[in-house]
Amino acid sequence: MPPASAIVNDGNVVYDAHTNDVAPSGTELKSALLHRHLQHEPIRVIGASGNHLHLSNGRRIFDSTGGAAVACLGHGNERVKKAIARQMEEVSYCHTLLFTTPAAEGLAQELVSSTNGAMAKAFIVSSGSEAMEAAMKLARQFYLEAIPPQPRRTRFVARKESYHGNTLGALSMSGHVARRALFEPILMDNVSHVSACNAYRGMSNGETIEEYVARLARELDDEFTRLGPDTVCAFVAEPVVGAALGCVPAVQGYFQAMQDVCRKHGALLVLDEVMSGMGRCGTLHAWEQEGIVPDIQTIGKGLGGGYAPVAGILINHRVVDVLGRGTGAFAHGQTYQGHPVSCAAALEVQRIIREERLVDNVRKMGTLLEHGLKQRLADHPNVGDIRGKGLFWGIEFVRDKATKKPFDPRDAIAMGVHEKGIQSPYNISLYPGTGTVDGRMGDHVLLAPAYNITVTDVALIVKLASQVVEDFFAEQKQ
Repeated sequence: MPPASAIVNDGNVVYDAHTNDVAPSGTELKSALLHRHLQHEPIRVIGASGNHLHLSNGRRIFDSTGGAAVACLGHGNERVKKAIARQMEEVSYCHTLLFTTPAAEGLAQELVSSTNGAMAKAFIVSSGSEAMEAAMKLARQFYLEAIPPQPRRTRFVARKESYHGNTLGALSMSGHVARRALFEPILMDNVSHVSACNAYRGMSNGETIEEYVARLARELDDEFTRLGPDTVCAFVAEPVVGAALGCVPAVQGYFQAMQDVCRKHGALLVLDEVMSGMGRCGTLHAWEQEGIVPDIQTIGKGLGGGYAPVAGILINHRVVDVLGRGTGAFAHGQTYQGHPVSCAAALEVQRIIREERLVDNVRKMGTLLEHGLKQRLADHPNVGDIRGKGLFWGIEFVRDKATKKPFDPRDAIAMGVHEKGIQSPYNISLYPGTGTVDGRMGDHVLLAPAYNITVTDVALIVKLASQVVEDFFAEQKQ
């Protein structure tokens, strides 16, 4: 029996996927794919090269966000494509319970070496959410195998307006109110949240950075005390908060103070660098700028540059040594852990970043991007803040610049800016985010271009992004 008709849309025409016949005019669109929204089919991408996405309707979009801060080398890199092909000629999959591969071993060595000996081991998975789940389980196991064991440590402290992933454990860790809302009844109840480090919205008038850091440190210390210091496994935070807050970096001295609180109470420090790490913020690891070393670090997005699904955790010597003296095994494993093709892709991406000194370029181009955006948009009445590091920048929108009052969520400002940008004549992607103020209210867009962009590319990004923002709000006032 022939398959049922499947009417799809390639961006130009509606056709039957089984027969390839063009469907009659007015035929209802029926996609077999569960998109993120049932009433909206995403634009179809049929190709990509360099900084551009090629759409089925013939247009080109400048990918100034790397998708979700992922495509750190841009699209179609020949070295990475060849590395993937070579790996598939050798072995595409083997089970890590029994086997390892040169690709997995090489990637782990590359990552550990990149920390100058600060971290001891790497554990490779397929997504940032999986990495956070693994980090949580490892933190718990650390205390079970400590001498003496500390089985009462079952709790975690994270931050409000944070995002650590979409699986139930990772979402429990996240403080983003709107993303948690539907699933609140089934989320873990052993995670509590303290204030984010957000100078634009968190610092009081007249408060110095030192006073602000001290206040946040007291808040974390008080939370440990409230919970019972011997019940907390770890404090979890993003060095630069990405999608939830819009590229908000911590103020100077913040993470040193947070680490001191963790050490005081015997808890681990877990840094989520899935979005902000692997070169995105101007050092390969964002914590290198903070004068600290985490106990566990999650990595993702820029690890493989989007060429394969890959993420992981880096584990410092303190944690590895405890497991080594205990069971000698991490009580966690996944089918696609250390996947050879993903590891080969990530290894080549990391070699390119190192050999071509692209993190240096991130810093240089990031300085130009910051200067250009602030020169063009800092005085705009609806731009409240422009912040970030390296090639990771956010623009927060406000209804009132003086009071920092946000727009009503029903106005869908961030999505409106994104949708305008992706249209002609702009043809640029601007990654939209909401909940910037309290998890529900607030709008921002992110910019996270490839690490190998040029001065010309930066000028184009500044020109197009600024024009989109200016034109969007000019139309809103009409």
